[in-house]
Amino acid sequence: MQFQGLVFGVPKEIMQGERRVAAIPETVKKMASGGAKVLVEKGAGTGAFFSDDEYAKAGAAIVDDVEELYSEADIILKVKEPLFNSAKNMHEVDMMHEGQVLITFLHPAAPSNHEMIKKLSAKGVVGLTLDGIPRISRAQAMDALTSMSTVAGYKSVLMAANRLPKFMPMIGSAVGMIPPANVTVLGTGVAGLQAVATAKRLGAVVHAVDIRPDAAEHAKSLGSRVVDTGVPSGIAVGEGGYARHLPEEWLIREREAIKGTIIKSDIVIATALVPGRLAPVLVTEEMVKAMKPGSAIVDVAIDQGGNCELTSGGEVIEKYGVSIDGTKNIPGMVPESSTTMFAKNVLNYASNFVKDGKIVVDLKDEITASSLVCKDGKLVHAGAREAMGLN
Repeated sequence: MQFQGLVFGVPKEIMQGERRVAAIPETVKKMASGGAKVLVEKGAGTGAFFSDDEYAKAGAAIVDDVEELYSEADIILKVKEPLFNSAKNMHEVDMMHEGQVLITFLHPAAPSNHEMIKKLSAKGVVGLTLDGIPRISRAQAMDALTSMSTVAGYKSVLMAANRLPKFMPMIGSAVGMIPPANVTVLGTGVAGLQAVATAKRLGAVVHAVDIRPDAAEHAKSLGSRVVDTGVPSGIAVGEGGYARHLPEEWLIREREAIKGTIIKSDIVIATALVPGRLAPVLVTEEMVKAMKPGSAIVDVAIDQGGNCELTSGGEVIEKYGVSIDGTKNIPGMVPESSTTMFAKNVLNYASNFVKDGKIVVDLKDEITASSLVCKDGKLVHAGAREAMGLN
């Protein structure tokens, strides 16, 4: 059996407001039937509406003391990076041990995580980050980043619509027709396309902005109107089809090209990202100031700095009568669906490097190599090393 003799540990997430969990009863059952022992911390699934009884029926052992879980587990499955556990008065990394495998979103290049990553490396933990999974066909079923982007794109439109002081669709009434809202989506990758589709379902007129011709075409196929940024594809498109970091002169041109559309928008959903770089600032203070009072911006790109110049990370603020939402964990606001997707991604990912009860960290495997952060006491993640000035 694939997982024979291995112990999986699923702790309760301790980040403020985090309701997701890294395993669901369905995935626990598959791990257990594959020969694994699965330890689930008491109450781990409560926030996502999965009870301890459901986990127990699926074959998990419910553990009261999370230190016991960390001590016994060979593989730890988490949603968010290790943090200080105030209830235990110790950091989650301090509960881990040499040779243990950790699968989660580590975001190793983020400055706020550098000290934690160094501690994790020094502990001898095998750290694997889900945001490093390459977007290749073989990895699609493991791609938690794409899954969470789908959730964020959907929910962001609902969040904006909830703040909008007008209807999203065109409404016919006894006093005449009320026009639909105008929605602009910046960046039409996974999150952006889901935002476009959701806004269209709600009846809005949707405009889409993406410097990549193929991405813009995908948005057009969903019924949005595409705004021409004027950026040549040779400058716009980088390796793997991702957006490139634009030189300042082209970024200025892009802002000018989209300015009129932004100002006329009732809602702006900002999802534009550049791999490994800060998100480009596309919505300036000047644009926000010119928008109609009551308009709403949701900056999905906030984890990488945000697309709006005025966004405050983790807060919803109002500037010039416009609400600007910098919520950092949008997928956590849809905990049942996001947890279900995430847990299946994680199981598929773990299955890639567990062979006949053995953990095989094969650096010749593209998926493992691109998502490995640390191993044998060494920090190997290129992005993290560069960000820490270690290269």
